[in-house]
Amino acid sequence: MSVISRELKMLREDVLAANLELFRLGLALFTWGNASAVDRERGLVVIKPSGVPYDTMTADDMVVVDLEGRPVDGALKPSSDLPTHLALYRAFPLAAGIVHTHSTHATAWAQAGLDLPAEGTTHADHFYGPVPCTRCLNDAEIAGDYERETGNVIVETFRNREIDPASVPAVLVHSHGPFCWGTSALDAVHNAAVLEEVAKMAILSRIACMAAKDGPPPMQQSLLARHFERKHGKNAYYGQK
Repeated sequence: MSVISRELKMLREDVLAANLELFRLGLALFTWGNASAVDRERGLVVIKPSGVPYDTMTADDMVVVDLEGRPVDGALKPSSDLPTHLALYRAFPLAAGIVHTHSTHATAWAQAGLDLPAEGTTHADHFYGPVPCTRCLNDAEIAGDYERETGNVIVETFRNREIDPASVPAVLVHSHGPFCWGTSALDAVHNAAVLEEVAKMAILSRIACMAAKDGPPPMQQSLLARHFERKHGKNAYYGQK
């Protein structure tokens, strides 16, 4: 096996592992989502095949293309999101891996068209500021090369708002969902998992704030005592003797 084919085999295995991790972490259901990685020295990208279930994929199923999207190796069609990945690889030189998911809480922010604000240390440990939400694509962009335009609007968002993609390795695409990138495909998965968690925390924080203002009254002290004592009191009677 040549050095090139051996390194390509390793990259395929890395991309398979990243895609399976998306599924294992619950960030991708059914055939949703995708992960890719780039070999910049050789100008090659490896990405998940389109519409193939995670539980049947193998490393050989991973599709190899060049940075213009031309097929290099693989019997299957690449992910339909390939043009978005390619646009990000071209614009963000530090990105070595990219993932796209429809994870529930991050996608909720994208569907709301809102940036995910930095509100706590968990967020700050991974993202240096808000995770931006893009503008809506216009009708011409949607009708044209849609997936490529999705990548372009991500790049536009970071450039226009002067956001460093190395410091905020994630974005929310308006009405669509998150894309994340990292130093490898698995690092991009890690960032996607963190994004989902802090998106959930931000939603729960808002629920907690609303509850503090208009939440229900505390339960009766007598009812609290009765339920606690029946399990933990000296005359507890819950369960089997």
